[in-house]
Amino acid sequence: MFQALATDMPWWQRIVDFTDYGQLLPLVRNSLLAGALLALVGGLVGVFVMQRDLAFAVHGVSELSFAGASAALLFSIDVTIGAVIGSLAAALAIGFLGSRARDRNSIIGVLMPFGLGLGVLALALYPGRAANKFGLLTGQIVAVDSSRVGAMTAIAVVVVGGLLLVWRPLTFASVDPEVAAARGVPTRMLSLVFMLLLGLAVAMAVQVVGALLVLSLLITPAAAATRVTASPLWVPVLAVVFAEVSALGGILLALGASVPISPYITTISFVIYLVCRGIGRRRRRQGWVRRAVPSVSGGAVVR
Repeated sequence: MFQALATDMPWWQRIVDFTDYGQLLPLVRNSLLAGALLALVGGLVGVFVMQRDLAFAVHGVSELSFAGASAALLFSIDVTIGAVIGSLAAALAIGFLGSRARDRNSIIGVLMPFGLGLGVLALALYPGRAANKFGLLTGQIVAVDSSRVGAMTAIAVVVVGGLLLVWRPLTFASVDPEVAAARGVPTRMLSLVFMLLLGLAVAMAVQVVGALLVLSLLITPAAAATRVTASPLWVPVLAVVFAEVSALGGILLALGASVPISPYITTISFVIYLVCRGIGRRRRRQGWVRRAVPSVSGGAVVR
């Protein structure tokens, strides 16, 4: 990414190239810090995204975040501010109007093309570097400067602090909303609060992995964690660990390459998911065998 593209360069060197790696490493210190913060936020938020079946909502919010970031780029405003405004607008719309799953999916289906269209329009009018345009869609390894790291740190503190404050009632409302509402838990308010926190998390992700691939850090790590454990403690822990490995590993692999950062993050995240899925399937089979053997020995027929 820091090297000029050569037409005669083999394709594998454009994907993985460790030439002058030690000299390039200090240049991505801010990106590594931003990736670590995003992975922490993404892993924790992803747990509730899975519990509340909001994977489609994440993609919808990302489209409006992309529109806000693109508009900020066009009008020479801080991209972080634009991404946050777009994400919060989408989160509020989904939170207020989409109380039921069917209504929510319909609203997201309307918002996604609208946000993508606005973002494409803003990028088409933007007269600056093409790399800035492309980076909003697929991520950019050197796009995170010190001021943006500070803004992302503030967002991370708000999101993590907010999640810790509502963690127990939000878990209850996510797992069994009807019983939680019957016991006086303010499920609608919690839903709105979580959508706002989700919007902030998406605004962070767009600046690192781009608007098209935010699911790789906000969905896949948590989905992988749920494949290997159902523990309310270990699911968030593993989700954060998987997200950190994906984000930091992707940044380090993309350092010497000439392609965007997002393919590396998404590939690592997907491989982790496949491994966890295989482990989960093997455990289920072993558990079935352990349950079946006593039944056979006791004269029962297992089918």
